Amino acid sequence: MEVSDGNILKYFHGLYNMSVLVLFFYQGWLGLKIRAERMQGRPPTAKIIRRHRKRGPLLALMGIAGFFAGLGIVYLDKGRVFEHPLHFLNGTAIVASIAATYFVSKKIRGRDPDWRNPHFALGILILCLYLIQAYLGLDLLL
Repeated sequence: MEVSDGNILKYFHGLYNMSVLVLFFYQGWLGLKIRAERMQGRPPTAKIIRRHRKRGPLLALMGIAGFFAGLGIVYLDKGRVFEHPLHFLNGTAIVASIAATYFVSKKIRGRDPDWRNPHFALGILILCLYLIQAYLGLDLLL
């Protein structure tokens, strides 16, 4: 197999997004710890809350940047972005879910579960979609 610049970029794209996937799982773990403490009636640990809040917007940007990097790589390599439709559509769903989660998180105030439950559900959706995306991406690379 000849390694061209396009192939190398594909691998970097995959490695970058795999690291974003791991960071999203870490973010979800922090969120679960916060949620568990709230459900038990205890005040959540301030350090964990700060970490979750601080990293959330950065992870959202990283996830969206990974999507647009993939678009650019496919466009430069193939001349069109819809070359891998399932991977593209799933990536689009991830970006939409990340954006929705970010905007919902801005509505969370106090102990009210009205926005916490949708934030939790969207977080689970993002993790599931990322796993599917990783599978689809590996299928393209291998």
